[in-house]
Amino acid sequence: MKLLSKNYEENVRALRQILGSDQNFDILEKHLLIAGHAASLFFIDGLVKDEILEKLLEYFYSLNPKELPDSLEQFQMQALPYIETEVLATFEQVQKNLLSGVPCLFINGMPDSLAIDCRTYPARNVEEPFKDRTLRGSRDGFVETVVFNTALIRRRIRSPKLCMEMQTVGKSSLTDVVLCYMSDRVDRPCLEKLKERISSLAVDALTMNQESLTELLLPGHWWNPFPRFHLTERPDTASASILEGNIILLVDNSPSAIILPTTLFAITEEANDYYFPPVTGTYLRLSRFLIMVISLVLTPLFLLLMQHPAWIPEGFQFIQIQDTVNIPLIWQFLLLELAIDGLRLAAIHTPDMLSTPLSVIAGLVIGEFAVNSGWFNSEVMLYMAFVTIANYSQSNAELNYAVKFMRILLLLLTCFLGLWGFLAGILGVAVCLLTCRTFSGRGYLYPLVPFHWKTLKRQLLRSKLRP
Repeated sequence: MKLLSKNYEENVRALRQILGSDQNFDILEKHLLIAGHAASLFFIDGLVKDEILEKLLEYFYSLNPKELPDSLEQFQMQALPYIETEVLATFEQVQKNLLSGVPCLFINGMPDSLAIDCRTYPARNVEEPFKDRTLRGSRDGFVETVVFNTALIRRRIRSPKLCMEMQTVGKSSLTDVVLCYMSDRVDRPCLEKLKERISSLAVDALTMNQESLTELLLPGHWWNPFPRFHLTERPDTASASILEGNIILLVDNSPSAIILPTTLFAITEEANDYYFPPVTGTYLRLSRFLIMVISLVLTPLFLLLMQHPAWIPEGFQFIQIQDTVNIPLIWQFLLLELAIDGLRLAAIHTPDMLSTPLSVIAGLVIGEFAVNSGWFNSEVMLYMAFVTIANYSQSNAELNYAVKFMRILLLLLTCFLGLWGFLAGILGVAVCLLTCRTFSGRGYLYPLVPFHWKTLKRQLLRSKLRP
C-alpha cells in the first residue's frame, strides 16, 4: 500500500491523477484556506450532504492560526466539531473512502488526509416488500442502502452480542458486504469458513450483487435448481434468523438479505406463520407443503392416468377427458408451461394501469378461445391454472422455478416411459434434494435427513412461544 507523502502539493497532484478529476465532472476539488494554511477538499457531487458540508466550511473559514493543532489526529479530536472522522495514511484508503462518497481533506503542513463522513446516497423510502407481504405484522422492508438495512436490524435486536462486520468484495466495484450474527449463538466454524471464503474471492465486480455473491460463495451443480440460500426482504425475518444462530449477509445496493445456512424447511417458512396463533400458523405452514407437493405431481399424475384409464378409481372416472384430443397432452402441458411464463414476463413489463385489464384478457378471453378452437382441452387448462396459482403460495421465486423444472422433467419421463418414468422422475427429485448441500455442509432436508424429531417438529408445527 502506497503511503501518503508529507508534501501537501505532491499528495493533491497524485490524487488528481488517480481520480481523473479533469475528466470526471462529478469529482470536485474545493480549494480552502484554513487558519492561513492552504487546503483541498475532494468529494463527489451528489453523494454528500450539502448542509453539513456548508456548516463545516463555515467553521474552517472561522479558524484562527492559533487554533490549528499540529497534526490531523489532534485536529479531529480538539478542533473539529463533527463525529464521523478518520485519519487516512495511504492512497488506497483515500481512494476507497472518496469513491464511496466520503469527502477527504488535505491541509498543507500536515501529513495524511482527514476523511469526513457526511455522505448520503440516493435511496427510496422504507416500505413493505412487494413480494414478502403479510396479513399482519410490520410493514417495513430492506432498501438498497446497506446502512439503512443494518439500522432496521439493530432496531429489533438491542443486544451487544449482535455483531456486524463489513468486508469489501470486487476489485473494481469494491462492494460492501456486511455479516450480521449473534456472537454467542452463531456456528463458529461456519462463520470462519464464510469469512475466509469472502476474503479470498478474486472477482472484479459483483455485477449482479447478491446473486453474484451467492454463486461465488457456494458453486454447485448447474443441473440442480433448488436454492441453497434463503433470501428475504423483511427485517423481522432476518432478525429472527439471527436470533436462531444463523448468519445474515447484507450486500450494498441489494434490498434483500441472504440467510445461511438454510434448508428446504427454512426456505418454505414465512412471517405469516408467526403473526398468527399457533394453530393458524401450523395450518398455513402445512398447507404450503401440501400445495407444493400437489403442484409438483398433479399434471404428471393426470398424464399417467390418461395413458392408463383402467387405473382410475371408480369414483374418479369423471376426470377423464370427454372431448376430442387434437394435440397430444404432453404438448398441451409443455405449451401451457411456456405460455404461462410468457404471460408472467409480459405482466412484469406492462404498465401498472394496464396490468389488470390485460391480465383479465389473457386469463379469460385467450383461455376461452384456446379451448373452443381445439388447441387445449378444458381439463388441461384447469389443472394448469391450479398449478400456476399454487406457485404463488411460496414467496421464494427460486423454489417455485425449481418445482416447475422438476414438474416438466416428470411430464417428459411419464410421457415416454409411463409408470416407470413417473417413478424415475420422483426418484430424480429425491436425488436432487439429497445431493443439495448447504453452506455449512448440512443436508438440505435436515432435520428430515438426517432425522431429528425435535427439530423437525419445530419446523412443521408452529409452537407457542415460551419465555
